[in-house]
Amino acid sequence: MHCFVYASLRKVDTYLWLARRDDFGVLPESLVLMLGDLRFVLEVELHPGRRLPMEDTRTVVEHLVAQGWHLQLPPSETLAAANHPAYTHHTPHDSDDE
Repeated sequence: MHCFVYASLRKVDTYLWLARRDDFGVLPESLVLMLGDLRFVLEVELHPGRRLPMEDTRTVVEHLVAQGWHLQLPPSETLAAANHPAYTHHTPHDSDDE
């Protein structure tokens, strides 16, 4: 699978993988706000035998196929759940809870 990697200029060591170049329309608004401006860094072909230094290739491909993007956070970050499809679903918030 061919994919494109962008570095967040706001969050150090945070990368966004996209299935299609510059296809930022697939991202949830909250993720766009969190990442800020992005800089294109890499175009890469992923296949089962390709090893990535910080990510599991199969997981990246699964996210790219399912939602069109994958978020790579620094190892110390705890927001790995942001890649979960539930993160992309917008649910109404009860204003009384905030």
